[in-house]
Amino acid sequence: MELLSTINLLALVLLPFVAPKIWEACWIFLLRPWMITSRFKKQGISGPKYRLVYGNLKEIKKMKKEAKDCVLDPNSNVIFPRETFLYWNGTKPTLFISDPELGKQILASKLGFAVIAKTRPEVLMLFGKGLAFLEGDDWVRHRRILNPAFSMDRLKVMTKGMVDCTLRMLEEWRIHNCGAEVMMRMEINKDYHRLISDIIATTAFGSSYEEGIELFGSQSELEEYFVASLTSLDKKVKNSIKKMIDARLKSNFMNYGDDLLGIMLKAATSEESETAMRMDEIIEECKAIYISGQVNSMILLTWTTLLLSLHQDWQEKLREEVFNECGNKIPDSDTFSRLKLMNMVLMESLRLYGPVIKMVREATQDIKIGHLDIPKGTSIIVPFLKMHTDKAIWGEDANQFNPLRFENGVSQAANHPNALLPFSVGPRTCIAQNFAMMETKTVLTMILQRFRISLSREYKHAPVDNFNLYPQYGLPVMLQPLDTSAQRYGR
Repeated sequence: MELLSTINLLALVLLPFVAPKIWEACWIFLLRPWMITSRFKKQGISGPKYRLVYGNLKEIKKMKKEAKDCVLDPNSNVIFPRETFLYWNGTKPTLFISDPELGKQILASKLGFAVIAKTRPEVLMLFGKGLAFLEGDDWVRHRRILNPAFSMDRLKVMTKGMVDCTLRMLEEWRIHNCGAEVMMRMEINKDYHRLISDIIATTAFGSSYEEGIELFGSQSELEEYFVASLTSLDKKVKNSIKKMIDARLKSNFMNYGDDLLGIMLKAATSEESETAMRMDEIIEECKAIYISGQVNSMILLTWTTLLLSLHQDWQEKLREEVFNECGNKIPDSDTFSRLKLMNMVLMESLRLYGPVIKMVREATQDIKIGHLDIPKGTSIIVPFLKMHTDKAIWGEDANQFNPLRFENGVSQAANHPNALLPFSVGPRTCIAQNFAMMETKTVLTMILQRFRISLSREYKHAPVDNFNLYPQYGLPVMLQPLDTSAQRYGR
């Protein structure tokens, strides 16, 4: 009896501490998921059934594995067949919204949504805590400082650097082929990766080819092994960036220069809080711009090359346009503004294989968007690829490659003016979108002047989502030099 009394007394003492924890667990794992599911069900939104603690993680893992193991017909552009639905990432409700008007309102909203849900630290370490991951006043300050670096006047100046880097790659191709006028096989996505790294290092940071390659090597190593040896590799990348910064500070070149790095270094010495940046912020922005710019442009080039390899008629149309506008000459920014067909092809490539396949937001409060009541804490995914291939928006040929849909401009290409969102929309639209388009036009123009591109028989069509949309098995292509000596390598 005495032991039982002791146990009862101990239970009474612990009850005030244990009961709230039990209630909290019941709320997180049972009541809240049930209430949110019911709330969305009343709005006509459903999805896979919530499972205790794990939510739909098992189904998500299975779907990802099936997608990774699947090899598609190269002519198939149906890579995102799922509809709008609610699913559970553990106990986290996640809502897919594929309506373009609702997507626009969410992405353009300044209130009620955080840019991204609680991000895993390894993701920030890989991409850098730059503009894309900032909120509030920090985002406003950084955007204001960085905007001038991506003005059209600056982009025109950068074009020469883009051309020089591309010529360097083309010269390597010539050496690789021993100068012969025969077809050669290239794993072209790898060359694009290195080229874009060189372009960014040269035009944005004013670094030498060797410094750019060192940074490229460090960042690539971090991408491949960032889970296993996170801290040491991150330190290696930052040291590469610091080297470039130290070299610029020592040179004091024209008051640090007017490229991206120079603009940020000037901000580091600013006495005005609204235009000032700390050195650690500069390093994070360099890292973010380098990796994001490198990946997005490389992927755009890769998928566009695939589409032109599959659609030889369009490749010939673009080549004819290039020769009509600049012949064998080195292209410049004025040339690119006249390449109407190329712009249409790039828009169609971004529609079918946009580098960023989705945007994530989190409701920071209960909020109403259009006809939807969204509870606080809900993650919202705006699935660009789903929206970009919706037949209700783009017509019956939504899954087909048809650049002519953009003949009258982006706003007229579908039955909704905001149907194409490859660079997001609203105040957080990608700051470097014009830079990416200029890079891509430079590289494609110079390749089309020199080569015919066809798909290697070894190619396996398996787009995979690794933060961005990659070709899982690379892009092996065959390059046939044009048999006119005046067109060879622009020399």
